Amino acid sequence: MKKIISAMEAGKLIYNDASVMIGGFLKCGSPVKVIDEIVKNNIKGLTLIANDTCVPDSDRGKLIVNKCVKKVIAGHIGTNPETGRQMNAGELEVELVPLGTLAERVRAGGAGLGGFLTPTGVGTVVEEGKQTMEIDGRKYILEKPLKADFAIIYANKADKFGNVFLHGTTRNFNTVMATAAKTVIVEADELVEGCLNPDDVTIPGVFVDYIVL
Repeated sequence: MKKIISAMEAGKLIYNDASVMIGGFLKCGSPVKVIDEIVKNNIKGLTLIANDTCVPDSDRGKLIVNKCVKKVIAGHIGTNPETGRQMNAGELEVELVPLGTLAERVRAGGAGLGGFLTPTGVGTVVEEGKQTMEIDGRKYILEKPLKADFAIIYANKADKFGNVFLHGTTRNFNTVMATAAKTVIVEADELVEGCLNPDDVTIPGVFVDYIVL
């Protein structure tokens, strides 16, 4: 059985200067209640690993607006003007990562890999400061894995054993992030009686530590 806690209790687990993966693609599949609690608790110095920084008035965007974050590792930030403003003002460090590379870096972290080779970014600023390798006449960048202290992810349904189901595109980064963090918090819309049908399990309960309803 997994520990079922409130959003308030989940928010108190997050501490200053922690690294936090947060699932979602813009507003799709985001754990909004736990994010709101982090903002309420005035947590600072977070390293945020996410697909994006959403928009100023929603989920991950609120973390930026309230200056909870010191560094962002993301695929894009263009939908949140405040992220760009803080970056240009020197208030926020931003590491932009090609989207497929970001997903694979998280997956590599969860799989215990030392990194992977990709041609994406060769000859651009993405390559700067990174080790490269030539294989069969083609140049590759060595990208290192990403791991975090916490992963806060969304689910449509969960059971008491921590198994979760995500519908359609809500899966986005939630699935890989569940494997790559020390502590995984799932914010679920529904807790089902008994066990989820094995055919419906998107993320096995072995990866999950806490469930928030």
